Amino acid sequence: MKIFGRSSVIVATLLLIALTVSGCGSKGQPSAVDNLSGAGATFPYPLYSKMFDTYDGVTGVRVNYNSIGSGGGIKALTDKTVDFGASDAFLNDQEEAAMGAPVLHIPTCVGAVVLSYNLDGNPPLKLDGGVTANIFLGKVTKWNDPSIATLNPGVSLPDLAITVVHRSDGSGTTSIFTSYLAAVSATWKTSVGAGKSVSWPAGLGGKGNDGVAGMITQTKGSIGYIELIYAVQTGTPFASLKNASGTFVGASLASSAAAAAVSLPEDLRVVIVNSPGADAYPISAFTWILVYKEQKYSGRTLEQAQALKKLLTWMLTDGQAINESLSYAKLPTTAVTKALALVSSMTYGGTAIP
Repeated sequence: MKIFGRSSVIVATLLLIALTVSGCGSKGQPSAVDNLSGAGATFPYPLYSKMFDTYDGVTGVRVNYNSIGSGGGIKALTDKTVDFGASDAFLNDQEEAAMGAPVLHIPTCVGAVVLSYNLDGNPPLKLDGGVTANIFLGKVTKWNDPSIATLNPGVSLPDLAITVVHRSDGSGTTSIFTSYLAAVSATWKTSVGAGKSVSWPAGLGGKGNDGVAGMITQTKGSIGYIELIYAVQTGTPFASLKNASGTFVGASLASSAAAAAVSLPEDLRVVIVNSPGADAYPISAFTWILVYKEQKYSGRTLEQAQALKKLLTWMLTDGQAINESLSYAKLPTTAVTKALALVSSMTYGGTAIP
């Protein structure tokens, strides 16, 4: 039996240490990626928090998500400081061009933006697009205004000033809500418009969905727009809205899913507010994970690209089982199929990611 000398043992030990430090195992293979990072939309934050915690438990890969608003998520991806961005508003052609490379939009759920309010007794309310636009334009300023009363016969409305609450940060939720207002009100469309940030004619600003929800719960007579789960979590009521077919519909899993039952483009950049379905809730929307199609950039490794692809695939498949428990509708089958095709189109150095 051959006996190694002390010097040989030292050399072998140093070689093992070098391999470990360089990220290689005993077979010379790169060590697995055990963390990913993302930033952006607050709209899906409760869902992503649960999804990523579950994914960590299943795979051992930790996903650190910073809920900073859609605008912040887009900037973080542009600056290449995260593996993915998250936004409730898809990039238009000009915005994508500014990213410097093609970006894929991977939807993860269908959510609803609700008009939550704070009134004594929490009376059930109905609103339509015109009245909602006039409230946020600052033209309807009292809760007992005739235009609100007409929609709510039998409801005792107080002689109380309306305090409008809106987002103060660049927000995909704002884009969804203002896209709805622009679709139902010509005045809003021409005087304010739609976007992640707009010049609000009236009201107070709160940061994030949680910030707006907090201001509503603290301010008597207030009304603001937040993602459904934030209203559920804070226990604040929200209005039923008149949809494009003339039916008053409340936000729910079923009514959000009904809004998404439309023809979808291959790139999945689509607005579903004011959807024509009879049962559709009118302020529904997809929310997206944004990733660069070509993953070889800024020193990223193939293993990072593979880890990101696996995460996205899981979110579109097994991860969908989490959606409904947090008041987000599952993606329609067609959306899942098209989203998986987009994920499969990701490349590393021009080659499909295995």
